[in-house]
Amino acid sequence: MCLTSLTLSACTEEEPKEPRNQALDHFGYIANSTLKTTNAGSTLGASTSAEVLASRVYPAAYVQGPSGQMIPNTDLLSTQALPSTNPQVVYTIAEDAKFSDGVPITCDDFLLSFSAAKMPELFDSHMPVVEDAISLDCAPGSKKFTVVFNEGHGDQWRMLFGPGTVLPSHVIAERAGLDDVALVQALDNFDAEALGEVARIWREDFNLDHFDPELQVSAGPYKVESVGQKGEVTLVRNENYYGDAPELDTIVVWPQGSDATHLAEEEAIAVADVPAGGDHFVHRNEPTNPFDISAVVGRMNDTLVLSKTPEGIFASPEARHAFAACVNQTELAKVSSGRAGQEVPAIAAHVLSDGDPEWHQLQDLADQHQRHDVDTAAAELLRGATIRVAYEAPNDRLAAMVSALATDCATAGIEVVDVSDQVTNPLGQMRGPEAGVDAVLMAVEPQREYGDTGMIKGDIEKMRAREQQLWDEAYYLPIAAQPRTFVIDRNVGNVVVYTGPAGIGWNMDRWKENTPSA
Repeated sequence: MCLTSLTLSACTEEEPKEPRNQALDHFGYIANSTLKTTNAGSTLGASTSAEVLASRVYPAAYVQGPSGQMIPNTDLLSTQALPSTNPQVVYTIAEDAKFSDGVPITCDDFLLSFSAAKMPELFDSHMPVVEDAISLDCAPGSKKFTVVFNEGHGDQWRMLFGPGTVLPSHVIAERAGLDDVALVQALDNFDAEALGEVARIWREDFNLDHFDPELQVSAGPYKVESVGQKGEVTLVRNENYYGDAPELDTIVVWPQGSDATHLAEEEAIAVADVPAGGDHFVHRNEPTNPFDISAVVGRMNDTLVLSKTPEGIFASPEARHAFAACVNQTELAKVSSGRAGQEVPAIAAHVLSDGDPEWHQLQDLADQHQRHDVDTAAAELLRGATIRVAYEAPNDRLAAMVSALATDCATAGIEVVDVSDQVTNPLGQMRGPEAGVDAVLMAVEPQREYGDTGMIKGDIEKMRAREQQLWDEAYYLPIAAQPRTFVIDRNVGNVVVYTGPAGIGWNMDRWKENTPSA
């Protein structure tokens, strides 16, 4: 509008509209993750469920399917298990397996993952399943390598090299000023000095707040093309992929906390893995509603993971058991169920998921540790203490659980403080003398977190011994099964609900858009 006179003129123009986000024009998937990194083996990746994005960018050696079955990724490699006193597994990488920049995938890449797991302080890694392995034998640039396990262990070998943990070592080494021979030698020797820059790149430079496409070359059917201002990650077909091409050429993965209502109005959502109450954008009773909702009890267990820092408040097993005395699983499961809008059971065993047919074998051990109230006498050692708890925020359900925990522990004189809004990497910030977190509330996949539990071979004696050991150590306090809610457009095919670490996107390269029915 413009007003003029002999002595005064004033003009105002309409403010320019913000350009339309091009990501809204593509197939959209809301993930149950803040999408901070593609490195699922780092503490940041483990804290933020990086597998939901990384599983089809850096695929696993074995893909965990919807029923928990381990599906061999034969596009990437083949394996041969050799039973012996120290069990061994020989891996042979497919000759045509290569990264999106055309460089072959070799044993160097797997050795980097293995050594990073074995050097958690330097790499800031979290891959506990590797603890049962002794060594990885790799000749630089080879397509074959062997993993050797501790005596009596190794049953969980299919869990090694999980989604988002095998990264492009050639790019990392080049940036660190090493050739492949020098890299393999340093990794073999666990040479912290030689690996300093390698470790820094590995733990920091796969973060998505400063996405570098030349570093994050892909090994899977999709590659990261870009990261948007809203944190959305655009995945496109990896044209150099050595397996079957994905059905969809582009998928935009939106982070947890995205404006789902706006995305739905823009018809930019096809699949969503949402937190408690996150399905509010679905108009269930409208005839034009395109979505189905699936609410299920997940295979992962909400668990309090306690700090192992020697200087920390949980340095002694007595302190950890005192804290466990005010962790009322029954009450916390009720709070979780209420927030989720679906019933989830309390869990007082580590090595099993809800509904596992072997539960009866551990029921007596679980009953000893499931609390229905606070044992103030057993918690006395920590009276007057402050426990700082964090989780991947924002998350209303976990916030309510920590609030309930604080109320229960207060009756024993223990102060529980929610510090989630002050941390960006809960697991990472639980380490070291300057740690700002004492416990992390997160979902744990039993087969990945606890090593060889005897589950694979149905070894009940080993299973019970491992369960007892985990309660004796008390670094993990299981609480309840994790509730999961999925929203799926009816016109999308091949979407299979899965509640493990990779989430519903475990097979996103097989998703396809069907023609809507009339």
